[in-house]
Amino acid sequence: MTKIAKQIRWLGVNLCRLLLSVTFLFSGLVKLIDPRGTQYKLEDYAVGLGLPSFDFPLVPLALAVMLALMEFYIGFNLFFGIRRRTTSRLALSLLLVMTPLTLYLALTNVVSDCGCFGDVLHLTHWQTFGKNVVLLIAALVVVCYYRKLTRFISERNQWLLSLYALVFALFLALYNIRYLPVIDFRPYRVGTDLPKAMMEEWENASGEMKYADFSIQTLAGEDITLDWLSEPGYKFLLVAPWLEMADDGHMDHINALYDYCKEYGYPFLGLTSSVPESIDRWKDLTGAEYDFAQADGTMLKTIIRSNPGLLLLHDGVIYQKWPASRLPVIEDATVPLEQTHLGKLQTQSHMLTLNRLMLWFLLPLVLWTIIDRLWVGRKFYQRHKIHRRIEHLNE
Repeated sequence: MTKIAKQIRWLGVNLCRLLLSVTFLFSGLVKLIDPRGTQYKLEDYAVGLGLPSFDFPLVPLALAVMLALMEFYIGFNLFFGIRRRTTSRLALSLLLVMTPLTLYLALTNVVSDCGCFGDVLHLTHWQTFGKNVVLLIAALVVVCYYRKLTRFISERNQWLLSLYALVFALFLALYNIRYLPVIDFRPYRVGTDLPKAMMEEWENASGEMKYADFSIQTLAGEDITLDWLSEPGYKFLLVAPWLEMADDGHMDHINALYDYCKEYGYPFLGLTSSVPESIDRWKDLTGAEYDFAQADGTMLKTIIRSNPGLLLLHDGVIYQKWPASRLPVIEDATVPLEQTHLGKLQTQSHMLTLNRLMLWFLLPLVLWTIIDRLWVGRKFYQRHKIHRRIEHLNE
């Protein structure tokens, strides 16, 4: 084989490696940021494919985290050329499972969306199948010529870099499970003007209907969506998709907040998909005095990744979001909400959050890579000096 042919093959193999690594890294990162979104998608898969339902919510959540970690690990290792043979075979094995599965989904349409890239990027089933076919071909190339993959880290130190990526990914997933996703890709993110967004969607019915399922109904079946959203001022919405599985460990804060709302006239509403019997049981258990309304459970899971979760709206705009683990506490009940930090619009942008996240991850990564390259360079220099001395002695 000529030198040019070898260079072309090397280039093709490494382009395939780059395609695989970027795709797996992006897919894994999206799932790490929103593990519960992947959990809900796995539950949809179980229902759509006729598999046994998960008796414990922790099972699909654990599977979601494991899938995210695997994809991130494969993408990271491929990018740096870590454990080239093992990593390339892992990528091929995963694609050998996912490609036939996406073909089956494209033919049967048992679930509406594959969920490969969460809420960041929605692909049709046929688009997903085509993507997997391309990735499968790339994986076959990489497996056959894994020795051509260029390393960006020495073989001696690759385990440390790989371990660092896994620890970071696991920490990121656990943080987003306990609190809320550090980046909200869903239609109900902070800053969304719900009445305006819904009106624009209704006027543009040909586009994607993101708010078609948003509906608030009283327990008697009366639709109060527009009336409740159009009411000016502050209002609180306690979102609990399933009261039967909701976390009631911090409900004292909610009850104190409801008393504060009564004093200043702020509307406070619980929103759930549970039946009235479960609502009554929740009130007896927590001492809740606030009213409840009903809504679609899938829509509630989309609004906030917590059960329950709390939203603060002002003139229909989502101002704040809190998970069950970080419910707000009114420090001074003698002042109205607009004079407290709770009544302020969260202003942290997605780009700023992403930049901070990447800085925390990339800075140690870059520093260690530089140290590794310097260490490798020093070894080469020492070997070069030894060879020079040997040649000098032979002379």
